[in-house]
Amino acid sequence: MAEENNSQIKDRDIGLEMRESFMDYAMSIIISRALPDVRDGLKPVHRRVLYAMSELGMSPDKPFKKSARIVGEVIGKFHPHGDGPAYETMVRMAQDFSMRYMLVDGHGNFGSIDGDAPAAMRYTEARLSKIAMEMLRDINKETIDFAENYDGEEMEPVVLPARYPNLLVNGVSGIAVGMATNIPPHNLGEVIDGVQAMIKNPDITPMELMEFIQGPDFPTSGYILGRHGIRQAYETGRGSVTMRAKATIEEVNNKAKIIVHELPYQVNKARLVEKIAELVRDKRIEGITDLRDESDRNGMRIVIELRRDVNPNVLLNNLYKHTALQSTFGINMLAIVNNEPKTLSLRDILYHYLQHQIEVIRRRTIFDLKKAEARAHILEGLRIALDHLDEVITLIRSSQTTDIAREKLIERFGLSAEQTQAILEMRLQRLTGLERDKIENEYAEIMLKIAEYREILANEGLVLDIISAELQDIKERFSDDRRTEITVGEESILDEDLIPREEVVITITHTGYIKRLPANTYRSQKRGGRGVVGMDTKDQDFVKHLFVSNSHHYLLFFTDKGKVYKLKAYEIPELGRTARGTAIINLIQIEQGETVYAVIPVQEFESDKYLLFATRKGIVKKTPLEDYINIRKGGLIAINLREDDSLIEVKLTEGKQEMIMGTAQGMSIRFSENDVRSMGRGATGVKGINLDDNDEVIGMDVVDQDLDVLIVTSKGYGKRTPASDYRSQTRGGKGIKTINVTDKNGPVVALKIVKIEEDLMIITSSGTLIRTSMEGISTMGRYTQGVKLINIRDDDSVGTVCIADKSEDPETMEDIMDADFEPVEGEENSLSSEDEVTPVVSEDGPEQTSEMDSEEN
Repeated sequence: MAEENNSQIKDRDIGLEMRESFMDYAMSIIISRALPDVRDGLKPVHRRVLYAMSELGMSPDKPFKKSARIVGEVIGKFHPHGDGPAYETMVRMAQDFSMRYMLVDGHGNFGSIDGDAPAAMRYTEARLSKIAMEMLRDINKETIDFAENYDGEEMEPVVLPARYPNLLVNGVSGIAVGMATNIPPHNLGEVIDGVQAMIKNPDITPMELMEFIQGPDFPTSGYILGRHGIRQAYETGRGSVTMRAKATIEEVNNKAKIIVHELPYQVNKARLVEKIAELVRDKRIEGITDLRDESDRNGMRIVIELRRDVNPNVLLNNLYKHTALQSTFGINMLAIVNNEPKTLSLRDILYHYLQHQIEVIRRRTIFDLKKAEARAHILEGLRIALDHLDEVITLIRSSQTTDIAREKLIERFGLSAEQTQAILEMRLQRLTGLERDKIENEYAEIMLKIAEYREILANEGLVLDIISAELQDIKERFSDDRRTEITVGEESILDEDLIPREEVVITITHTGYIKRLPANTYRSQKRGGRGVVGMDTKDQDFVKHLFVSNSHHYLLFFTDKGKVYKLKAYEIPELGRTARGTAIINLIQIEQGETVYAVIPVQEFESDKYLLFATRKGIVKKTPLEDYINIRKGGLIAINLREDDSLIEVKLTEGKQEMIMGTAQGMSIRFSENDVRSMGRGATGVKGINLDDNDEVIGMDVVDQDLDVLIVTSKGYGKRTPASDYRSQTRGGKGIKTINVTDKNGPVVALKIVKIEEDLMIITSSGTLIRTSMEGISTMGRYTQGVKLINIRDDDSVGTVCIADKSEDPETMEDIMDADFEPVEGEENSLSSEDEVTPVVSEDGPEQTSEMDSEEN
């Protein structure tokens, strides 16, 4: 007994067994469940539902029948799975927001775009739609193959005749084992035009087909942004298109409303409204005062009411960015071709469909030919009988049984069994003259049809003509206008569209914290005021850089190590006035110990612009701006620095301007930019100023003869001196005195070229900021120590100096608190009544000295 059992045990490698078993399972899922056939565009469950409804006689001209009856027929005969999937499949084919051309005509609650579930199958009714009949047409003419069902008791179609390209027209999505398909729906008329074009030109390319098939046409309408993703998908079978809702902006009583009329494909409306409400609740999107869903049977209508001061276009772009109002449809045109899954281009899909239709027409013609020949054969027998009518009647009357009569007829006239049977069954009324004429006419017509069928089978051109004519008939009966509009232009929502174009203030601290604020955060004050708190800095940290830019400009960050990094201004987080900011290492990939020393706002990388570099040791270098257009995330070498040197300033120039450099000990030099030849990014540069051992360069700027040179010292003193007082020299010299440096005013911390119409913004090392008009700063000679610009504590010093466009100048405290600055369109005024703004005029008043120092050359 043991030996018998052992003889039934076979050694098997478990790895091989697992591999083969899994492959069998995977192929079963791929072929039998999850992926559509390229010929009819249907998965097996869809095909079985349609065939079962056809077998139940549920054509469009018949009454509706209970869905439960249909589902029972499907799972009982063809689909050995649960009733849930079968019902869900039928429901989806009856939803006008899921199918571009519905294959099932549903009666009752079949769900909604809000995600509402359909009613139970015992409550709903259905029947085939008119266009679904084109999927099944000629199925009984042996046009397709049939196979046994799961229990071998029934036969089911392997594929449907599909008289139009359903794979493209209605699309399909499915997930198999290790692969997935996602084909979007298209416009029936466009797809048929594409097939017609392929019939005329079998070598047509996907790009040429796009002249007829513009792109996906979703049942929920909306927009598709651009054609790049469509072209990619049509050429390779894979691509991605960006869908956007259709929305309009209405103005009512000076308040804007955003009305959403159409949604992207497969977007749940109820979840979308919930998402918008969640964004408003979390204050990720601000400016929405009311949100309503006013959709009804007449159409979709989502109403979003906005505050008066909100820019509706900016807010709408934010909704596109953060909600499903803008979605992506990933196209993956995978289908079953000859029992194998393949990724197909647009041309491939139409080619395989056309080959299927050629086969359908051939098999239908063969079926019709056989039927016509069989009928002609019968008619030939009837004609013989009519020609020998008296003899036939005599022969039949003399026979005792039908079998004897059949044998005598066959023997006498050479008839077949079928012809003999037809003669025996012929009624006496067929013996009249009129009936004889009908037989002759029918025979003549049959022979013409037989000749036509044989010609069709012998000529593929005629087969293609039939396909073309029948497709044109379907187009005329079922085609409609395109619903989804394909826009020309950008294919995705850019961040610039989400950010208002406005002047912004960027601040960077000594330890590397950065933030962005609207420029109108800081109000103008009188010279000598104590200022407002501009940033909450941590211990031993202070604001090192402050500058004004446009939110849409590029920012080039230059570090003391001589590297450059690039960001857009809007990429800097916008934070509160007193917030410390975001660590700059989270935005650009600077190295350990690397510090940003200069930032240049750039709108475009123009070929006739240059960057002029200045180092702490007095080296200058000029490089074309366009050399920095391609900056990697990890940065780019901007200047090759010596070991004991560091970068302190970078200026954007036109290549032929004059520059001025200033040092901490009050020296300066003015020289022509022409003295500095253009060099590559990796160059070190040439000497700009000859420094004393205890001195270093603190700044550099572009000279304008009609403007002033502003000098600011570490203890809050400063002055304006006409630029004309600084004579031009050859670079590399000692320079001339620009301010008298004393213990009272401290070393120079800033040198800038300024206009009288501008404002001066000063931030101390402790984070206190003041903004004052340039008019309030005295104009003095080069040899003075300046006037007090800001009251500074003994333990504090000037950290950063920035020049800003001039703003209003309120005269009193009440003016400051109540002044209405015009906010940037779509943004709120960021200064509240609680902001501390205390204009205090320095008690010391303007100070200046006449102490002279010798001029050095």
